[in-house]
Amino acid sequence: MQVHNLSEQNSILNTFISEMRNIKIQKDSMRFRRNIERTGEILGYELSKSLDYKSSETITPLGTANEKLPNNDIVLCSILRAGVPLHNGLLNYFDNAENAFISAYRHHKHNPESFEIIVEYLACPNLEGKTLILADPMLATGQSMVATFEALKPFGTPKTIHLVSVIGAKEGVDYVSKHFTEDTHLWIATIDQMLNEKGYIVPGLGDAGDLAFGEKLQH
Repeated sequence: MQVHNLSEQNSILNTFISEMRNIKIQKDSMRFRRNIERTGEILGYELSKSLDYKSSETITPLGTANEKLPNNDIVLCSILRAGVPLHNGLLNYFDNAENAFISAYRHHKHNPESFEIIVEYLACPNLEGKTLILADPMLATGQSMVATFEALKPFGTPKTIHLVSVIGAKEGVDYVSKHFTEDTHLWIATIDQMLNEKGYIVPGLGDAGDLAFGEKLQH
């Protein structure tokens, strides 16, 4: 798997990541969502450089312009609910893409330190021969990303796969690297080194879904 870690080069993205992590600023849920969305836009822009392009003529009021435009059938798939702002950011740039949504959550069987990933809802178009962009803001253990992809397999085999995340843990990056093909791309804003005993990224930013949409009842 090819990993594109945008934090390896300084940019305005650093500001958005800092604000999402900041315990005071992140209390503003609207700003938190917008920062994830803006991060999605930046990740989408960087991802766009790896797409296929074809020459195209555009008629202007004064003549004809020759340009190279993207030539990919894109499907954006986001993991609910935390993935919604990230999905919106990507959709701002890939506005002609088809869309898929899937719910995946941690189910703790016996104790808070062990869990399995449960997939309950899935809406997806045909993926055969298309460019799949699979988005999840937090790449912690990597199990949600892998479980989601397994659930998508009945819908066809994509031509190319791009994974998009805001913050990941090294352990999660290593995990998905083992479960996706070598030509898969991971586009990620930054990578932290640790997971705690509950499988959350440290220093991370907390629960992205709760920060974006409010705390949820446990079941």
